[in-house]
Amino acid sequence: MPHLTSGILIPMNEHAKKQVAHEKSIKKMRIAIWILVGIAVIAGAFLYIKTIPPPSGLYDAFAKCISNTSTTFFGAFWCPHCHDQKNEFGNSAQYLPYVECSLPDASGQTKVCIDNKIQEYPTWRFPDGSEASGVQSLQTLAQKTGCPLPTSTN
Repeated sequence: MPHLTSGILIPMNEHAKKQVAHEKSIKKMRIAIWILVGIAVIAGAFLYIKTIPPPSGLYDAFAKCISNTSTTFFGAFWCPHCHDQKNEFGNSAQYLPYVECSLPDASGQTKVCIDNKIQEYPTWRFPDGSEASGVQSLQTLAQKTGCPLPTSTN
């Protein structure tokens, strides 16, 4: 490939061609690194925001309403998904109809969970007799229980 210098075309030697190719490669690598950094920042921000608990008391009425239905939330103290589900409610989790299924030493299940055939945590049992396993959105819990979600954080 010729190289233009002072209006005169001079053929590029192999070393110059390799240098140009190397510079293009470095430029592509820098772009890729910046894209990865951007993705990492966005993912980190999302995870941080996801772990921020709701304002204190925001879901008190919602959690109390769920407790006043025949809904049951079965879980285990060592279960990270149960912890995540409780975090959705923040301080209001204390009002949920939670049933601990694990023995204190985590060596087995409590009788109530054995009798209810609970196999996964968390498991929600709803008034219509249906069940859902895993972390449930607050919208799903509102739909299944008939309890209204708060509409404002004020």
